[in-house]
Amino acid sequence: MLDLHTPTQASPRKSRKMARLLHRVVLAVSLLALAWPASCQRLPVLVPVTKDRATSLHTIPFHYGTNLVVDIAGPLVWSACQSDHLPAEFPCNSDTCELANIYPAPGCNATECDHDERKHRMCTAYPYNPVTGACAAGSLVHTRFIANTTNGKNPVEQVSVRAVSACAPKELLKSLPRGATGVAGLAGSDVALPAQVASAQKVAKKFLLCLSRGGVYGDGVAIFGGGPLHLTAVPETDYTQSLEYTPLLTKKDNPAYYVSVKSIALENTPLPVSTRTLATGGVVLCTRVPYTLLRPDVYLPFAAAFAGAMKAQNASLVKSVAPFALCYNTSTLANTRLGYLVPSVTLALEGGKKWTMTGVHSMVDVKRGTACLAFVQMKGVKAGDSNVPAVLIGGFQMENFVLQFDLEKKQLGFFKLPFFTNCGQFNFTRRSG
Repeated sequence: MLDLHTPTQASPRKSRKMARLLHRVVLAVSLLALAWPASCQRLPVLVPVTKDRATSLHTIPFHYGTNLVVDIAGPLVWSACQSDHLPAEFPCNSDTCELANIYPAPGCNATECDHDERKHRMCTAYPYNPVTGACAAGSLVHTRFIANTTNGKNPVEQVSVRAVSACAPKELLKSLPRGATGVAGLAGSDVALPAQVASAQKVAKKFLLCLSRGGVYGDGVAIFGGGPLHLTAVPETDYTQSLEYTPLLTKKDNPAYYVSVKSIALENTPLPVSTRTLATGGVVLCTRVPYTLLRPDVYLPFAAAFAGAMKAQNASLVKSVAPFALCYNTSTLANTRLGYLVPSVTLALEGGKKWTMTGVHSMVDVKRGTACLAFVQMKGVKAGDSNVPAVLIGGFQMENFVLQFDLEKKQLGFFKLPFFTNCGQFNFTRRSG
């Protein structure tokens, strides 16, 4: 089961080690920046993002014949052990090994390097399955991330990016999409994929996600190093120029991306959920879950307000379809270019920005004639539990938004694509010449 709780805080001794380590990392990055003038900056790196219809999770191609699940809260890149993996001889007390273990997987009993007899042994990392919550010990290996550079309109040329990943037993692949061979962690860790691409390719330490609905809509796109982003419907438009920004927040011992949400409104009417309630546990962006999860003290007033508004519209409730609680007969719902005509959901973000979701992001068709509210109550958690996020914004609600995670400026850029285009309209045909 997905673990939503905040990891146990590090000991003072470990915190001091982390501080020293991060100081060395900052110094190394600063020296690297001085050594590479702006003229040496390379093109960003591009990969398609495919939605798996069975699990609603997203994957990216990583190496020839391998696909990794996108986990924006994951601090590590890992895949099932392969015969062509080259062992990476990192001692247990090396900087790379410490970086690979800064964020312990929930419930994973990682062995520390403090004892003299272990300091010179090879590094052990602890890859984590974000669906089942299982973890396993694995060695670090050298690998290659095979992708393309991009000008924001097309792929330009293939690149082979040197990377370090953890090698995991195949049993850890349980419940991942069919054909997936591991997980691509995209969190703010220095051994997650964005930081490794930035370091190897000398691109900006940021990445852009545009997740597609998949199927007939085509693949979405991920760009490491930032935009521009052009789509075929209006090829002259760079959608990164329309981004609005809100701060990206982090929590100690947790690599996930948080945003500050001041209030939630349905059709411009604020819910009776206080800013303090939302700040208790925070609001997290999470591709591990297909649909947005709300803690009970957030979900119950949200669902009550939504049901009341739908009753006023004479929408007809039907039998619920798990995991959704509120489902409706689609013949009683008006359909528009922005999805079903239902109350819009608006998150009021820090800085006065608003993230608004219309019916296309709040309702999901589950079977012929039935559509359900695509927000789900968290199970097995208590109202107001500060160890659990108030809101986990799931993959469905991120689809057809341009999202740019700027790890240097610590800000999230977001923009909802207009109805006439979608994230599946990137031109993956490589330009000749």
